[in-house]
Amino acid sequence: MPGGAPIDEEGVFGPSTRAAVEAFQHLRGLRVDGVCGQQTWNTLVEAGFRLGDRFLFRRTPMLRGDDVAELQQRLCSLGFDTGRVDGIFGDATAGALADFQGNAGLPIDPIVGGATLRELIRLESRHEAPEYVSTVRARAELRHAAPTLTGRHVAVGEGGGLGSVTAALRRRLLPSGTQVTELHHPDDSNQALQANELSVDVYLGLRLDPRGSSCSTSYWAGHGDESQGGKLLAELVQRAVPGALGIEDGGARGMSLPILRETRMPAVLVEVGPASRVVERAALLAVALSAALGEWVDASWD
Repeated sequence: MPGGAPIDEEGVFGPSTRAAVEAFQHLRGLRVDGVCGQQTWNTLVEAGFRLGDRFLFRRTPMLRGDDVAELQQRLCSLGFDTGRVDGIFGDATAGALADFQGNAGLPIDPIVGGATLRELIRLESRHEAPEYVSTVRARAELRHAAPTLTGRHVAVGEGGGLGSVTAALRRRLLPSGTQVTELHHPDDSNQALQANELSVDVYLGLRLDPRGSSCSTSYWAGHGDESQGGKLLAELVQRAVPGALGIEDGGARGMSLPILRETRMPAVLVEVGPASRVVERAALLAVALSAALGEWVDASWD
C-alpha cells in the first residue's frame, strides 16, 4: 500500500497482522503481546456481535458479547441496574431486563427479542452522557460502608508461588477483625467464582511477574465502565508496594482481564517481580498491602 505499512499476504501472520492484534488488545484492555491466544480470540468473537444480531437471555454458560454490553448500557442509562457493564448476561442483567419489560408493558420473559429491542431503542435516554445507575449504586455502597477493616471480608488470591505472601497478609489483617479467605487456584475464572460465591467485600489478586522487576496493578475497565473502588485501591497499592520492595512502579491501569471482569466486587490484580525479591520481602509486601487496604476503606466517596 503506497504511503502506508505493507499488508500481510492472505493466510500469513506477519508484522501487519501482529500490529493489528496488538492494537486490538490495547483497545480492549487485554495483555498486549501480539499473540491471538484464547482470550484475545474470545474477545474478537464477542466484538462481532451487535445488539439485535441474536436473542439475548440468561443461560449456562452465560452469553458474552458487545451486544450484551450495549444492552446493559441502555438499561443502566434508563435506570435499570444490570450490575457492572461487563458484556456478560448474568442474573443481574436478567433481573434488570425483566424490570424494564414490566415497566414498558411488555411480556416478562426476560428475553431480548424484536419487541423488547424496539422499546429499548424508543425509550433510549436523551442525555448525551448519562451516568449508569450501576455506577451510582456502586458508589453509594462504597460511601455507606464502615470506614474500617473490622468485619470486612477480603479474598486474597494467588495463582502459584505466592502462598507465603497471602499467608503473611492474612496474619497481618486478622488482628484488625478482618475475615480473610485465601484462594489458591491457577485459573482466574475459578477464583472469581469462589469470590462471588463467598460475597467478599474486595478481591486482591497477587501474581508473579517472573521476567520483571516492578509492580503494576490493574482494575476493571471496559465497555465505557470502570470500577471506581477497584481504581482507587489499585492506585493506593501502587503508592505502597514499589517502595516497600525496592522495585519499579509499573503504574495502575484499567483492564478487562477475566479475574477483573468476572468478580462482582471491587477487585485488583497486583503483578510483582522478581520472584526472589517478592519472597524475600513477603512480610514487607504484606505490610504495604494491608496499609493500602486500610487507606481504601477509610477513603471518602462523596
